[in-house]
Amino acid sequence: MADSITYHHHRSHDYRRSITQFVFAHQIILTFLWTVGFLLIFIWQRSAVDRVLEYRRWAIPSRPIPKLRSLVLDLRDFGAVGDGYTLNTASFEEAIKEIKKRGGGQLNVPPGNWLTAPFNLTSHMTLFLAQNSVILGVDDEKYWTLMPPLPSYGYGREYPGPRYGSLIHGQNLNDVVITGHNGTINGQGQTWWKKHREKLLKHTRGPLVQIMWSSNIKITDITLRDSPFWTVHPYDCKNVIIRNVTILNPLSDAPNTDGVDPDSCENLVIEDSYISVGDDGIAIKSGWDQYGIAYGQPSTNILIRNVIVRSMVSAGVSIGSEMSGGVSNITVENLLVWNSKRAVRIKTAPGRGGYVKNITFRNITFDNVRVGIVIKTDYNEHADEGYDRNALPVIDSISFSGVRGQGVRVPVRIYGSRDIPVSNVTFKDLLVGISYKKKHIFQCSFVQGRVIGKIFPAPCENLDIYDENGRLVKQATSDNSVDADYDA
Repeated sequence: MADSITYHHHRSHDYRRSITQFVFAHQIILTFLWTVGFLLIFIWQRSAVDRVLEYRRWAIPSRPIPKLRSLVLDLRDFGAVGDGYTLNTASFEEAIKEIKKRGGGQLNVPPGNWLTAPFNLTSHMTLFLAQNSVILGVDDEKYWTLMPPLPSYGYGREYPGPRYGSLIHGQNLNDVVITGHNGTINGQGQTWWKKHREKLLKHTRGPLVQIMWSSNIKITDITLRDSPFWTVHPYDCKNVIIRNVTILNPLSDAPNTDGVDPDSCENLVIEDSYISVGDDGIAIKSGWDQYGIAYGQPSTNILIRNVIVRSMVSAGVSIGSEMSGGVSNITVENLLVWNSKRAVRIKTAPGRGGYVKNITFRNITFDNVRVGIVIKTDYNEHADEGYDRNALPVIDSISFSGVRGQGVRVPVRIYGSRDIPVSNVTFKDLLVGISYKKKHIFQCSFVQGRVIGKIFPAPCENLDIYDENGRLVKQATSDNSVDADYDA
């Protein structure tokens, strides 16, 4: 038996040695065969992916462009070249001139990268951006027209004197539509931001899209990105709809790239949109200090709903700080603000004048924001030294209901002042999970208002407490409490 075991052991050892010798002797051949096999598998996989992509191209064709006006023009018919290098300003201008001549029409921007300097729209016009079409703004400021300062700002916002116009611009228009199959308007703002930081510009940067003194405006189903300055700026307009838009600017190092800035506008809706920007997501304005007071055109009847916003620098939705013409009758509902510095904010200062009143926030969600609700009355940035220091704004009738949140450092900070108290603030159904355990996480000063029902965290002592049936449970014991320990 021992001899048998020894025999089998030697035989097994000889077998393994022969296999090893075979492998070493034929290493080059085996390596070659392995390499060929790998390449065959790679080629097969790649051809399979190509077949899938080819199938998708066949099965999911480009969406046909709808005919939205009786006259439909194609940008290519005016000599435009969508290679991203050819300047197509003249093509846009000639096409829009033809639309104006014929009383209205639709300009189709087909797939491609259409580089252009700023151009002006006309009334009764639809600008349609096809699937995979991109309007690119030329990033050399010498191509951007200089315009007078906005009359309700009187300055230039960043520098005295003229300002740069917008990439897509319109004045005194009626019935204008900018829409598409999620085509893109790209302002190529990187050069602008760098020059602004290095103080190489002599004039205020221009918005991406600015429509002024116009009515019946629709901006829908497109993407806007990398704006030099504010992205969409309706100025003194009526009956404006902004729906199903995506606005993308870098979250940092892209200064003043607000998403949408309704400015002295009436009857405006922003809905069903996603905004991720380097400043305020939405900022409602109405002029700056004495210039806004003199212009006297408020922002009123504005609805913001079903919007997701991210802003690591500023706030999801702001009112002000330029609100000297007044802001009233604003409803913000079904809003999600995530991974941001602030969620909603009202900001003003002595010298602004005007008012912020009848503001409703309803069904608001904060997800990982530093400060949830902010009202700030010392935002002391002024156009010039000519403002009236006795022009004190009024803040009245602000309500918050259905507020939810998690990962919030300070849920509420309302800082009125002796000169600018905050009146008639209402909180109902507020439940916010906090990430900051210090005592004062609901901060107030010079504020008067009420809490209806139970809320978390506990409110400040400035507010009256009512039960769900409207009966007074506890009267406010202070109008000026708590010191802040951070910048909001």
